[in-house]
Amino acid sequence: MPSFCRHNRFAANCPICSREQAEAAGPRRTGVRSTGGHVTRKRPTTSATARSRATNNDLRVRRATRAADDGYRSPLVPGIRATADAERLAQELAFAAGRLATLAAAPAGLYAEVASEPDREEATWLAFLIAYLGPLEGDDPFAGVRAARTSWASGELPDLSDVPLGPRTSHEPARGTATLAAYRAWVERAGSQEAAFRGETAWRPERRFARVYERLAIQGLARDARYDLLNVLGQLGLYELRAGALQLGGSDETTVAAKRVFGIGDTLLLERRAQELADAAELPIGALDLALWNWSRPAALPRATMGLPADTEPDAGAYAGAADALGL
Repeated sequence: MPSFCRHNRFAANCPICSREQAEAAGPRRTGVRSTGGHVTRKRPTTSATARSRATNNDLRVRRATRAADDGYRSPLVPGIRATADAERLAQELAFAAGRLATLAAAPAGLYAEVASEPDREEATWLAFLIAYLGPLEGDDPFAGVRAARTSWASGELPDLSDVPLGPRTSHEPARGTATLAAYRAWVERAGSQEAAFRGETAWRPERRFARVYERLAIQGLARDARYDLLNVLGQLGLYELRAGALQLGGSDETTVAAKRVFGIGDTLLLERRAQELADAAELPIGALDLALWNWSRPAALPRATMGLPADTEPDAGAYAGAADALGL
């Protein structure tokens, strides 16, 4: 049976892969041939140049762990080639979907406080701090946020020195409170947090999610924190927000995991394949955010439960839909 390459073509017909295979099979050259026909020798790279390039590009190398190829194939997840990886994805989809359902029906901890707080500005500020610092792993996931939090009305920025951070935190200690100050400036331009997150009254929830996500691109607030903040605000009922896409792009871990799962790098195709998987599994597209992030974690690390108790199990109904869609 013909197979597809990473460029979404038949492997035998792909000009890029065919050229790479021919070059790999041929003799190695020490130079690079130019279009004029002569060979240009590569300049030796000094250690100083290498250090400079690494510094300028802020290169990070991640070692992706995968189970051995056992013949598993699914058109929904063409990048997965092992049953164990597909099973783990189904489990993470079920957990993430269950978390969203719990936030909507019976939030706990500081999430419950966000949902019940009558002052919309204080509730939104607390939700922002949770998303920015990140829930911790362990018995008290909100200990860091609880220790650092300040009220919105006071105008005081939290003291973030030595604050414990969650696995999906967006906070970089070297930035201090710069991101929090940038958030307050963003809100000030809108007039209030409620005005900033509500946007235009005519927007549908999916449109509001996408537009606010785009507008909330302040320095120091990573994609994961932005996305989860809007997910949480929508599930808790503070604003009419509902994810209509994963908002993939860049080098964050969720986007990298999506490229591995869906076997392609093009952002538009990634979004399309993510939606196809969500539709087939009958899950909200917003559940794929945490699911892909957890799926990409090394097996030795525990699942990031993001505010739920550590012993929380994946949702059984969501797992059934995901497993059926993946052919497990």
